[in-house]
Amino acid sequence: MPKVDRRISKSQEAIKSALIELMTEKRFDDITIQDISERANVNRGTVYLHYTDKYDLLDRLMEEHINHLRETCEWASDMEWIDATQIFFEYFKNNDLFFSTMLASKGAPSFRSKFLEFLIEEFKDEVDITKGKNHGLNKEVIVRFTANAYVGVLESWLKDGMPSPPDVMAKELGVLIDRIV
Repeated sequence: MPKVDRRISKSQEAIKSALIELMTEKRFDDITIQDISERANVNRGTVYLHYTDKYDLLDRLMEEHINHLRETCEWASDMEWIDATQIFFEYFKNNDLFFSTMLASKGAPSFRSKFLEFLIEEFKDEVDITKGKNHGLNKEVIVRFTANAYVGVLESWLKDGMPSPPDVMAKELGVLIDRIV
């Protein structure tokens, strides 16, 4: 893997952080590249050097987080639900500004949809309707129920200021998911 120039990496992180911060203050449609560049303390040209426009920036930022979660799922696939969920909630806590902004934002409803689709794909392999508690039930309904419940719990947890630590959330949610799937 080629080594990335630290200045480039630092500029990109500043630009992404600027966008998230601005989205907590105003609607995405009202944010300009000038706003982003000023907040990130970079030239407008630097923003355009890395991103086509603010939509490209937002899309790539969302994809970055979804891809990180997807990679986490791959190496956590053999873990118990509680342990895997704790890893996710630690990540959500460490990136709470991003997730709370994206899940609450009217300007980025596509994130909630992408996140939900990601969860649906991940839960599909976990649901068995051939035997046990889910025998004879509709797999699609179970998967969608579980994914939507997960997103709803995460949204509430973030909106309420993360009142419980990730390990407590992991235990509660992990036990519930285990009961469903």
